[in-house]
Amino acid sequence: MPVQEVHFPGGAGRLESPPGAPAASAVLVSCFACLGHSPGPEALARALVSRGFAVLRLDFTEVPPGTPAAEHPDTLPSVDTVVAASAWLSARAPVPRLLVGHSLGGTAVAAALPRLPDVAAVALVNAPAGAKDVLALLSPREREAGEGALHLKPGRLKLKRDFLAAIDDGAVSRALGAFPGALLVMHAPEDRFVGLDNARRLVACARRPASLVVLEGADHFLARPADAAFAADMLGPWAVRHIAPLRERAAPLPEGQVEVREASEGGLAQDVRVGPHWLRADEPLALGGQDSGPTPYGLLAAALGACTSMTVRMYADRQGWPLTRVRVRLSHDKVHAKDGAECESRVGRVDRLERLVRLEGPLTEEQRATLLRIADLCPVHRTLESKVDVRTRRDDSSTE
Repeated sequence: MPVQEVHFPGGAGRLESPPGAPAASAVLVSCFACLGHSPGPEALARALVSRGFAVLRLDFTEVPPGTPAAEHPDTLPSVDTVVAASAWLSARAPVPRLLVGHSLGGTAVAAALPRLPDVAAVALVNAPAGAKDVLALLSPREREAGEGALHLKPGRLKLKRDFLAAIDDGAVSRALGAFPGALLVMHAPEDRFVGLDNARRLVACARRPASLVVLEGADHFLARPADAAFAADMLGPWAVRHIAPLRERAAPLPEGQVEVREASEGGLAQDVRVGPHWLRADEPLALGGQDSGPTPYGLLAAALGACTSMTVRMYADRQGWPLTRVRVRLSHDKVHAKDGAECESRVGRVDRLERLVRLEGPLTEEQRATLLRIADLCPVHRTLESKVDVRTRRDDSSTE
């Protein structure tokens, strides 16, 4: 998933593209940068790129405390910036039919709708319903002047009079009321900058029934990776439902093949394609990763666990036994060969996968014992215990 820094009239951003030709495109305008580094923009963009979207991402610029204004020009994306970004992207990818906006970016996105007739879906995350709620965050003197700065740790965000005028409450409500497309509103009840009532007002403005997702436990910036991942999990399928087609940008892999690519954000993260499915692999922070997905050994254990559960289920169903649920917990470790009871080698260290199988339902002890033996016969288990021939060849084919 390549990423490139781009500049267009009136702004700049990051263009993230899927492998091959994108099936659709989106503009994502956010205020995650107000916090410094946040997993939010990467998670939301990844949810779309993995589904075939090219995503042009614009982040409001963080201004560190004490930075003189002359050294940090106001680069706050405006409604005009959203329109300019959409025009720039239209010349290089499918016309953007999806807009995603976080915080003030969401308000700007909503206000831009009358000028972007090709947009079919809009997603707003922790977005104010208009300038009135934004002005409430300013000092009395700034409110009277009609412009000021939001003091958001660890920095501040400058707000100009023309921007606040463009996101006037009436302009936003009229734009959403006239918008014929789909609307998704996601909001954190605990957001201390933008109250939940804003989400209710945005939904009430919609011309057609809107989707409302409560981001329980999240903060305004989606600073916790789990909150960012949840919002992304909601956004991706919703976007696909309203913006077709899906995955036309990459030819399907032949059955039995898996493709792994380095992720766009760099580091150790990997994007994994298995048939029509996309996965993420990474390493924990302690090992130099960003913990954005399971580790390779975690995926290996997951494969064994899934195969074990499936094998046990199929056998129990064929026998007509009252197995209601299977749960498999696994752990991987390196142990001394002398500690492995079934190891042929008695020197060095070997891999050990511990598997704990829970069988739920009114089964007899004999049935439970049989199913536990069946667990050892799952195909992945047998592959791991057999001699595996791994061959590596150089791929000299042209880059997609």
